[in-house]
Amino acid sequence: MKNIVFKYFDLSTTKKDQFIMMIDIYRNWNEQINLISRKDFDFFYERHVLHSLAICKVFSFQKNTNIMDVGTGGGFPGVPLAIMFPDVNFYLVDSISKKTDALQSIVNELQLHNVVVVNKRMEDVNKKFDFIVSRAVAKLDKLVSWTKGKISSKQINSFKNGLIFLKGGDVDHEIKNVEKYIQTYLISDFFEEDFFQEKKILYLEK
Repeated sequence: MKNIVFKYFDLSTTKKDQFIMMIDIYRNWNEQINLISRKDFDFFYERHVLHSLAICKVFSFQKNTNIMDVGTGGGFPGVPLAIMFPDVNFYLVDSISKKTDALQSIVNELQLHNVVVVNKRMEDVNKKFDFIVSRAVAKLDKLVSWTKGKISSKQINSFKNGLIFLKGGDVDHEIKNVEKYIQTYLISDFFEEDFFQEKKILYLEK
């Protein structure tokens, strides 16, 4: 069966090979530590890899852009994005050391030289980024609070630095205080699978 990622993206051989390798690498680590829900693993490419790559349907990042993936867990959306943007610097941050230990090995096996894995609480990361990405780690107001002061004022992309979050379901209550600053994109506009019907990308400019 054709990899669902290749249905929506035309990729170089190197990127294709990395995406193909992911499933066995993650399966091996997932047997040792629960990075991904066991019941979800049969849908690995759709619910984790392709979901992460929805960001690529809206944003394209310039070389040397710095991106932090907050509460990265098993490396989503950071790892798929790092494959797609090999000239962009990714910092995958999680406070759970057994997850970051596994993730470091995954990054090494995929030969992702543009990734740094950081075992810290987000609040303790002393660095500024062009963008902060996250996938359903916490409610929007908490994420905004935690990431305050961590967005660089130097612009190198055509769109403003800020926060990019993958969210599901009804987010109206989450965005009501910052609604005028947020742009919402429906992932179902990009991918036809039922899983994406209520999935969204939220972009909050600095």
